[in-house]
Amino acid sequence: MGHRLADASTPARLAAPDEGIGRDELALATRNHGLPLEALRYDVTPPGLHYLLTHYDIPYVPDDTPWPLTVGGRVRRPLQLDLAELRALPQVTTRVTMECAGNGRALLTPRPVSQPWLLEAVGTAEWTGVPLRLLLAEAGVEADAVDVVFTGADHGVERGVEQDYQRSLQVDVATGTEPEVLVAYAMNGAPLPPQHGRPLRLIVPGWYGMAQVKWLREITVTDAPFTGFQQAVAYRLRQDPADEGRPVTRIEPRALLIPPGFPDFMSRSRVVRPGPVTLEGRAWSGRAPLARAEVSTDDGRTWHEAELEPDGGRRWAWRRWHLDWTATPGEHVLSARATDAEGHTQPLEQHWNRGGFTNNLVQRVPVLCLEPGDTD
Repeated sequence: MGHRLADASTPARLAAPDEGIGRDELALATRNHGLPLEALRYDVTPPGLHYLLTHYDIPYVPDDTPWPLTVGGRVRRPLQLDLAELRALPQVTTRVTMECAGNGRALLTPRPVSQPWLLEAVGTAEWTGVPLRLLLAEAGVEADAVDVVFTGADHGVERGVEQDYQRSLQVDVATGTEPEVLVAYAMNGAPLPPQHGRPLRLIVPGWYGMAQVKWLREITVTDAPFTGFQQAVAYRLRQDPADEGRPVTRIEPRALLIPPGFPDFMSRSRVVRPGPVTLEGRAWSGRAPLARAEVSTDDGRTWHEAELEPDGGRRWAWRRWHLDWTATPGEHVLSARATDAEGHTQPLEQHWNRGGFTNNLVQRVPVLCLEPGDTD
């Protein structure tokens, strides 16, 4: 009996009622990692703390490896540029908050079986590279162009489909300036680390992480919509397997609270002492500029507006917020939520979809405030 790719690649499924995290999800969780929430204190996330999701294997690219980037398809002047030629072009550095489209998936019921993110799949970095629009202008995009397809060097199989990781953007997004898409070769002022796409990756400010193709090697302009797996099958908002679904694109507003006090090792439950406590965190949205951040200290019954720091001209990066709270002995549930200038805000009850995407349910942080003098 012959063997097929499907034998090594299971279909998408939902966890059964009361089904715990399985070994396959645990294996994903050990390969990928989230941002420790206390690291929200950094304006710019160090690379080792920035969230990471790798679909397949991390390609091995030694320092002296030639890496030609091709720009072809529906263009008048196909390009092939090496890394030195790319670095010689006008460069831009942009601070960008990036979030995985599946952030919060493990909190859903029923749970889509995949990378079991809680809330930590986020990070903010300064990315340096060449504006994609300049490369496309040099290549001369044809008038009938529809999509720009980006191909990475990571190769694998997903739901029975063997593939290079590929995603696309519509031409108007790829050639636009708001946001300005980058072909990036540096992160926080240093060459890209291997796990973050060395030597080249795409940066699409305001979009979820699936758009930020790593180990970028080909850019292809097409005259028809791209229907590759990661575009037309994965990363769609569906209620039912038969739904065509809507594409996952821009990041929904979210605020995260830095858990105050100190944690229990196993449960991560938080403990504080009575008295003044500064609550702080970060907020962001890829859909519109932030309008406000709010905090609740009574499990969402009442909300108080936090002080939101100016964006400093960095539209695509998270912003710090803070609020003073007087902790009293007992149990409390702290929450934070963000609202952007178009009125998008975070729900108190999460809208469900089969992929577990675009979750921005309000965070809940249980906190025990000790009695005065309690040190046991």
